Amino acid sequence: MIKGVLLKGYGGFYYVYAEDRVWECSLRGRFRIKDQEFIPGDQVVILPEGEDKATIEAVEPRRNSLSRPAIANVDQAILVFALTSPKPDRNLLDRLLIQVTEAEIEPIIVFTKLDKIEEDALSNDTEVPSISDVYRNIGYTVFEVSNKTGQGVEEFGSRLSKKISVLAGPSGVGKSSLFNALSPGKNLKIGDISVKSKRGRHTTRHVELMVCAGGLVADTPGFSALAMPVMKRADLSDFFLEFASRRGQCRFSSCLHDKEPNCAIKAALEKGEISPSRYEHYLIFLQEVMEAERKY
Repeated sequence: MIKGVLLKGYGGFYYVYAEDRVWECSLRGRFRIKDQEFIPGDQVVILPEGEDKATIEAVEPRRNSLSRPAIANVDQAILVFALTSPKPDRNLLDRLLIQVTEAEIEPIIVFTKLDKIEEDALSNDTEVPSISDVYRNIGYTVFEVSNKTGQGVEEFGSRLSKKISVLAGPSGVGKSSLFNALSPGKNLKIGDISVKSKRGRHTTRHVELMVCAGGLVADTPGFSALAMPVMKRADLSDFFLEFASRRGQCRFSSCLHDKEPNCAIKAALEKGEISPSRYEHYLIFLQEVMEAERKY
């Protein structure tokens, strides 16, 4: 018996990474009878039956899982956004941070296209020089990389070793290019940015784990919108690290940091200690959470 990690399922077969090789596996009968669902990242036990062939004999309980993309036992979520072309969607980034944090997965933010900063700065049409510091100062792990020049890629790649990671973010920001920079020879298809819409064309249509920089990485379909996880309105501030660090400082213990007086969060906002865009997104998300509460 050998323990391994499910990379993908395709055509009735399952491909498992174990002992530095990939095994083509079929299911033991009891799994077919139970209609067991397998997703990439599942920890399985396989029984070799020949050269690169095996059967899945057991599956271990999942530590965590994501539904979009469908993947299990994730150690960290790599949230990839471009510094420019397209401009970073901060609303989407904050939504993704909440989603992965709610799933108890460590988020790591990677901003790509570092080589284009100077060009965009000259046009005076970008706010990219400060966005990395905004999230770094909050307490998130942030990397800036250039897939073109290789700047920052090796430093970021060291964070992937011996971990299961998922790449998430909108299309056209360079997720596939980043994977290619870390894994020469893999050559995932890279999509172009639509000049008309300035949005990336989707290039990744399925979810699978691939060996990359000493770890396993899933390159996933691009996101365009995400709903808030189901939660109580009072819990939303816990997902904003700069809010959580000021817990208990408001006049009212039930403060939602919206219209209440003597609010520590609004005071910090006025002092420039909290990003206006982060606070704006909090209010947007709060309305969504409250609407979901009324609905369900």
